[in-house]
Amino acid sequence: MVGMWIILIAYLVLMVGIGVYYRRKTANVTDFVLGGRTLGPWFTAFAYGTSYFSAVIFVGYAGRFGWSYGVSSTWVGIGNAVIGSLLPWLILGKRSRIMSKHLSAKTMPEFFEKRYNSKWLKTISALIIFVFLIPYTASVYNGLSRLFEKGFGIPYKYCIIVMAVFTAIYVILGGYKATALTDFIQGIFMLVGISAVVIAVLNKHGGLSSSVDQMSRITNAAGENGQFADMFGPDPVNLLGVVILTSLGTWGLPQMVGKFYAVKDNKAVKTGTIVSTVFAVVVAGGCYFLGGFGRLFVDADAAGAPVTGFDGIVPEMMNAIPELLFGVVIVLVLSASMSTLSSLVLTSSSVLTIDLIKPFRKKMTEKQELLIMRLFIGVFLLISVVIAIFTLENPTTIISTLMSISWGALAGAFLAPYLYGLYSRKITKAAVMACFISGVGLTLAHMFYFTFGKRTLTIGGLSIHSAINAGAITMLFGLILVPVVSLITRNKKEDQEYYDKVFECYENKEL
Repeated sequence: MVGMWIILIAYLVLMVGIGVYYRRKTANVTDFVLGGRTLGPWFTAFAYGTSYFSAVIFVGYAGRFGWSYGVSSTWVGIGNAVIGSLLPWLILGKRSRIMSKHLSAKTMPEFFEKRYNSKWLKTISALIIFVFLIPYTASVYNGLSRLFEKGFGIPYKYCIIVMAVFTAIYVILGGYKATALTDFIQGIFMLVGISAVVIAVLNKHGGLSSSVDQMSRITNAAGENGQFADMFGPDPVNLLGVVILTSLGTWGLPQMVGKFYAVKDNKAVKTGTIVSTVFAVVVAGGCYFLGGFGRLFVDADAAGAPVTGFDGIVPEMMNAIPELLFGVVIVLVLSASMSTLSSLVLTSSSVLTIDLIKPFRKKMTEKQELLIMRLFIGVFLLISVVIAIFTLENPTTIISTLMSISWGALAGAFLAPYLYGLYSRKITKAAVMACFISGVGLTLAHMFYFTFGKRTLTIGGLSIHSAINAGAITMLFGLILVPVVSLITRNKKEDQEYYDKVFECYENKEL
C-alpha cells in the first residue's frame, strides 16, 4: 500500500509541476487552446489517443462488453484502432489542419461558423457541446472512482473531488501545451501498464490458451457453451453497434477533431497517423481483450448478470494481480482519465468563451479571454462532479450508458456536417442544421423513451433500446441526411461563392 501511495503522489506532483512550467509559456488564446499550432506528431498522436481512451474504456466498456460478448469484444478494440484512429487521421487530419488554419478556427463551433458562414451554427453547436460533454465527463469520474475505492479504500466522492482539483490545476495553469506533455507521459504509462496487466491477469488462469479453454466451457443463457470464446461471440449484430459507436464516433467529437487543428504541419500528420494507430492497437485492443475474460473472475447472478455489476468487473479482476502492479494500474487509469478530462474541460471552456461569450463582448482582450476560459474550466468541472456523484449513488446508472448518450448526441450532430464540410462545397446550412436537430433530437427521444422509460425493443436481433446502438444509428443517419437535404435545398449563389473561396485553402502550399 505504501508503494501505491508513493507512485500516486509522485505522479500527481509531476502533473502539477508541468502545469506550473507551462504557465509562463501560454501567452495568448491560441497558445492556451491549440498550443500555438506548433505541436509535433508524437505529442499530437498521444494527445489524441489518451483523450480517446480513459477509465470509461478500461472499467466501463471493457467490463460490460467483455461480459456480453466474451473474447470477441476484442473486435471493439480493433475497430477503435482502424476506424477510430487510423481512418480519421488519414481522412480528416490533413484537411482539418489546413482548413482550420485558413479559417483561423480554434474550436469546432468556430469552424462551423466560418466554413458555412453562419453565426447560428456556431451558437447552437457550442450549446450542444457544453451540454453533452457533461455526461461524458461524469462517466470518466465514475470509472476511476471505482478503482480508487477498491485499491485505496477511499470513498468515491473524495476520489472524484481530488481528481477534479488536480485536473483543474494543471489545465488552468498550462492550457493545451501542458495537457499535451502530460498526455505524452500518461500515454507511456498506458502502453506499459495495459500490457503488464493483460499478461498478469491471463497468467492467473494458466496463460492465454488455458484462459480461452476455460471461457469455452462457460454456458450462455440458452445453456450453450463455446460462444464466449468464439471469434464473433454470441451476438455479432449488437457487437457491430458497439464498434460503430466507439470507433466512428471520434470523427465528430470536438475534443478529438480539435487535435488536428494543433498539429504543426502535413509531415507531422503522416507520422501521427502511424503513432496514433499503434497506440490504439495496444491500449484499446488490450483493454477489450482483457475484459473478454471477465467471466473467469466474476460469477453471474440468477438473471445472468455479474454479481459485482458491470462496472465492478474490471476492478474485481485486479485482485488477480500483484499489489505493486495494481498501483501501476491506478496510475494507468488515472493517466487515461485525467488526459480525457483535461481535453474535455479545455474544449468546453474554450467553446463557451470563444463561441458564446466573446461574440457579445467584442472588446474583450486576450487577457480577459484567458481569464474567462480558466474560470469556466472550474465551473465545468464542478457541474460534472455533482452529476458524477449523483450517478454513482444511483446503481441503475452505468458508465457505458452515460458515454453512449454523450457520443450519440455529439457525433450524431457533428460527424456528417464536419466530414462533408471538409470535402464538398455543395453542403448547405439547412443540411447542417437538420443534422444538429436529428443528432440531438434522436438521442433525447431515445433517452427518455427507452433509457429512462425502461422500455425494450428488438428488431432482427438488433437491440433498438440500447443506448449504444441508438448512438450508432444516429451517426449513420446523419451521413445519409446531410447530402439528401443538401440536394433538396441547394446553396444560394452568394453562399456558393463564399464556399468556393473557403476551398481555395487546399491550393495554398504555405498552409
